[in-house]
Amino acid sequence: MPNVIALAGDSTPVPRLLTTAEVADLLHVNASTLCRWRQQGMGPRVAWLSPSIPRYQLADVTAWIERTAS
Repeated sequence: MPNVIALAGDSTPVPRLLTTAEVADLLHVNASTLCRWRQQGMGPRVAWLSPSIPRYQLADVTAWIERTAS
């Protein structure tokens, strides 16, 4: 899965945003666990596209893994 994507007609790379299901799969947890972590202010940094659409950048997920593994 590429870490960045390019928009049509633009050469500026844009970070690929991951869904809750993708991040949960990556972390080997249930999506409900990731949702609970969000509600508790835990877990990787999240960006909200709308009140019901959370998305994650792979770099944020990786940084969170590194912080919690220490």
